[in-house]
Amino acid sequence: MVDMTVIEQKPLLMADVKEKLSNIKKETKELNFRAERVYVYLDEFANVKKKDADALYKKLSGLGLQRLKDKYIVKIIDTMPEDIELLKSLFAGEALSLKQDEIKQVLDALQS
Repeated sequence: MVDMTVIEQKPLLMADVKEKLSNIKKETKELNFRAERVYVYLDEFANVKKKDADALYKKLSGLGLQRLKDKYIVKIIDTMPEDIELLKSLFAGEALSLKQDEIKQVLDALQS
């Protein structure tokens, strides 16, 4: 078995992964089994276009909420919660707690 070392972990938006897989598919005409399964999943569930996802990422990063790390921003954009309860449920198992006004800021950024 090959030893691998993780150099960097970075959360990726579903829109980014879908775009990268699309580019690979155009170049090679075919994806391997796992990549094809991921592509089918993303085609079904990645509802935000890359351009919009990038704009939302900048908007949410620009809110200045220190507790809202990259991985949480990516999760928010990928799921696009529409109300407070859905947003809170995203972080039920996480060590993240946002104040009511911070939650409202996030939801306002998603809806504008």
